[in-house]
Amino acid sequence: MNALTGIAVSPGIVWGPAALLVQDSVTLRYVITPAHVAREIARLDAAREATRRQLERIHARVLASAGPDLAYLFQAQLLMLDDQLLVPRAQAIVSAERLNAEWAVERAFEEFSAIFMDVEDGYLRERRGDVADVIGRLRRNLVPMPRRTGELSLNLDEPSILVAGELPPSVAGQLDRNRVIGLAMDAGSRTDHSAILARSLRLPTVASLRVATQLASPGVLILLDGYSGDVVIDPDHAMIDRARAKAERKWVSVPVARHLVQPASTADGVAIRFDANIELPDEIDVARANGAEGVGLFRSEFMLGGRTLDSVGEQEQYEAYRNLVERMAPHPVTIRTFDVDESRMAGRPGDRPPEGSAEPSRGPLGLRAIRLCLSRPDVFGTQLRALARAARHGPLRVLFPFVASVDELRQARVALFDAGLAVASGRGDQAPSIAVGAMIEVPSAAMTVDLLAAEADFFSIGTNDLIQYTLAVDRTDGRVARLYEPLHPAVLRLVRAVTRAAGRWGRPVAVCGEMASDPAALIALLGLGVTSFSMSPALIPAARQIVREVSLSDVRRVVARALRLASAQQIAAHLLSAYPGIIKRSNGRTTQSGVEGDNGER
Repeated sequence: MNALTGIAVSPGIVWGPAALLVQDSVTLRYVITPAHVAREIARLDAAREATRRQLERIHARVLASAGPDLAYLFQAQLLMLDDQLLVPRAQAIVSAERLNAEWAVERAFEEFSAIFMDVEDGYLRERRGDVADVIGRLRRNLVPMPRRTGELSLNLDEPSILVAGELPPSVAGQLDRNRVIGLAMDAGSRTDHSAILARSLRLPTVASLRVATQLASPGVLILLDGYSGDVVIDPDHAMIDRARAKAERKWVSVPVARHLVQPASTADGVAIRFDANIELPDEIDVARANGAEGVGLFRSEFMLGGRTLDSVGEQEQYEAYRNLVERMAPHPVTIRTFDVDESRMAGRPGDRPPEGSAEPSRGPLGLRAIRLCLSRPDVFGTQLRALARAARHGPLRVLFPFVASVDELRQARVALFDAGLAVASGRGDQAPSIAVGAMIEVPSAAMTVDLLAAEADFFSIGTNDLIQYTLAVDRTDGRVARLYEPLHPAVLRLVRAVTRAAGRWGRPVAVCGEMASDPAALIALLGLGVTSFSMSPALIPAARQIVREVSLSDVRRVVARALRLASAQQIAAHLLSAYPGIIKRSNGRTTQSGVEGDNGER
């Protein structure tokens, strides 16, 4: 028997035989003669087209099973497939260096990876996994039939727990829930796309186990707890009995439509607002369908694609922002200004700086986001003028990221004011009114909200960064990711400090991070005074349902007691004891050897 502990990314308790998915990373490398260059380029073209057809089928499958907000992951992979830095770059390597196609693809991926690893934003770094997924599929499609394994075919005799090293999103999107009842991964985090897909599929999952594929053998019994992150290989009967007792709760899924006809308010009548986090304008329709009352966070850097800030002009930005505002009208759209590092300012990410210029800073604490924009008023002004023009077409709010001081926020606000004046057409034409917000992502901002309030109209707490900078934990580093604890007393006390200080100044506070996707954390945030949330559209209906079932006055008493506890584990247990039905039911279903304990309402 072996017991492992990883990161619980999708709740539920399951046990069953193991099925191992081990990816072959062997790459055939050899130098080709000039006569074979055309042949290798043609192989790359054929592999790209085979990959395209497979991704289109996966997209259709995920669209039918999980909805458009997750299916877009594979639309993004289709776009990556045509990126100049992938297949065209590999073909260029074939021509210039006369490497075989497999080797050239590997080289192109190494170059692309270097770009992503240099990006300071942790969210963007995690997207490297999506590129690796596309590359892996390309490489498999370079293998002649019938040895190719581009499509996942799991003809399992009985429902099993899939044990994998690193599960690419396109493979996760193909999992048959009738055959795969749980997922244990050596790598991964709570916020990568495979984890998001697993939660959407309600597939109990534990990530970052590191050695599960080494210790598990095909067919061995696996016990997986997606609540605690514990995985036991070859458990005894007593452990299964205890798991069975723990798994007595039932999953209840309430139809989306029923949520949306009900007001988003607590049982004691306090209104709670839910907005959507989006990255693409096409997600507006999904946000509306899931009951979003507005866009609480549009990550403007995603409109760049692989381009630099210098390459996106005012008119292009204006049209994009106007499109968002008009499609969401009359509801407000909150647009976060570019949250990128300096490598995206001029030149492709990862490019070396011009000779004689300063070396770009590395790591997440360098020149980034608002600091970077203030250092380049020409580029910053272009975005702010585009935002000011778009604000004439509907309610638009501007959110400045990574604010750490009053001076930064004051300078940004002045720049926005100047941009508004610049787009005014002349005498008598008033600059558009735009609400200004500051993201609370670092402890210095959290502790000075009373000072920032003089310059901000609203605040948005970015819990992903706030947690990692408060706890000094890189959530993308599997070795320490388990220390990333949203319910840590320090995190909760910081959030309370923010809501109290903002409340004294009459400034609304929203939470736009991943934290609110966890039912216990959502209840904790309500108790800390947060009454506005922005999250992935798919999560909004379930969150609205939780809100409707709790009394805010009761929640405040429960959370006040939780703040006196010493650890995240104690706080989680305290919240679970206070709201066992809501948290257990919302966390997911339980499954015994593939037979779902799902007799709740649908």
